[in-house]
Amino acid sequence: MSSKPSTTTKTLTQSTLAGVGNLIKLLPTGTVFLFQFLNPILTNNGHCHVINKYLSSILIALCGFSCCFASFTDSYTDSEGNTYYGIATRKGLWPTPPSETQDFSSYKLQFGDFVHAFFSLIVFSVVALLDPNSVECFYPSFESTQKILLMTMPPVIGAVSGSIFVLFPNKRHGIGYPPSTPSSTSA
Repeated sequence: MSSKPSTTTKTLTQSTLAGVGNLIKLLPTGTVFLFQFLNPILTNNGHCHVINKYLSSILIALCGFSCCFASFTDSYTDSEGNTYYGIATRKGLWPTPPSETQDFSSYKLQFGDFVHAFFSLIVFSVVALLDPNSVECFYPSFESTQKILLMTMPPVIGAVSGSIFVLFPNKRHGIGYPPSTPSSTSA
């Protein structure tokens, strides 16, 4: 009788950890961390001069590109344990070494990849453009007059994006995420 509760607890724990892992895989967490680290420096804590605006704009553009690009990367582990990374294309994963045991057609671009790229960019844009330092730097009068928008926009965008991510689950194991194994590759 004691094995049932521990088995149920173990299954529940595994499901929870798998769900958290999928959430981390869907959201641009590494890019957001990099942005949160560099943004106060580049915006001079919101007290921007012209050069600060240019540097912060470049940071936002590069991080936005990173969010989109990550949706099109994938990885796999071959039978010898070597991990390979590539970019999803219409034909499969590129570049890929010749392999007789791995089917790369399952790595083709899918509609969901574009949906994930778009909504990852939207999530990052909301985080970046509504960051207090960015608001004070780029549009300082916006903060005092539109406080309600600044408070409601992130949860609304998060809820909509989360719903879309549930409808279009991400099966990619991009750069920076755990690679898929030959037995767990999915189309």
